[in-house]
Amino acid sequence: MTTAVDTITRTPTAPVPAARSIGLRETLTQSLTMAYRGLVKVKHNPEQLFDVVIQPVIFTVMFTYIFGGAISGDVASYLPIIIPGILVQTVITASVVTGTQLREDMDKGVFDRFKSLPIARISPLAGALLSDVVRYAIATTITFVMGYAMGYRPGGGIVGVVAAGLLVMVCAFAISWIFALMGVVMSKASTVQGVSMLVLFPLTFMSNAFVPAHTMPGWMQAFVNVNPVSHLVTAVRELVNDGHVGMPLVWSLVGAAAVVAIFAPIAVRTYMRKT
Repeated sequence: MTTAVDTITRTPTAPVPAARSIGLRETLTQSLTMAYRGLVKVKHNPEQLFDVVIQPVIFTVMFTYIFGGAISGDVASYLPIIIPGILVQTVITASVVTGTQLREDMDKGVFDRFKSLPIARISPLAGALLSDVVRYAIATTITFVMGYAMGYRPGGGIVGVVAAGLLVMVCAFAISWIFALMGVVMSKASTVQGVSMLVLFPLTFMSNAFVPAHTMPGWMQAFVNVNPVSHLVTAVRELVNDGHVGMPLVWSLVGAAAVVAIFAPIAVRTYMRKT
């Protein structure tokens, strides 16, 4: 008996193979593949684009004809004010979908399947954020097309329009890291959407996106003047209406960089720990 136990105890075990390290290049390639997966999902479920297609049309028409005469005297004079505001509101609101879809995928066990694949664990998260950039581009394009159809002619020309669109998409990508963190932390997709809207509504409506700040009460003006959405809207207006690059653009980019620097590492660490 003792001999048998000794034999079993002394039997060498096979070495456990070390996990293969995945380099930066492979991680980037795999993230782009996951982004392509997100685009394929949109292809098979085009209703996911309803918000970025319908919202700019409805909001532009509604706000222009409701507020145009009261604020600027006529619709044509109001378009240079409202189009940048609608653009910022639509694209930033579209970034909420990042968190809700991420939570839905995690609830369905999709990310559990990804864990069994020899890929970088961060690539599904990065891919989800990258695929949503296409949604931002669609929302940006439709907003400007809608404004043009209503008579808006940007004074900044095509360069100003493209620069403004890229600025909004960069800022929306940065903000999507906040909602990605919410998607990882919160237990339900509906909770992610509800909390996100509670945060975004005051930021977008208590800004200079739709009406001039000087028409608001003094205490509200104090918030509007420091609201990052106001800086972004002002930067977009300067680019599309005058082709001007000013400090609001600088503050918007600095704010976007700060958001990514703070929330991206937290979201990644939380995601890695949960998966």
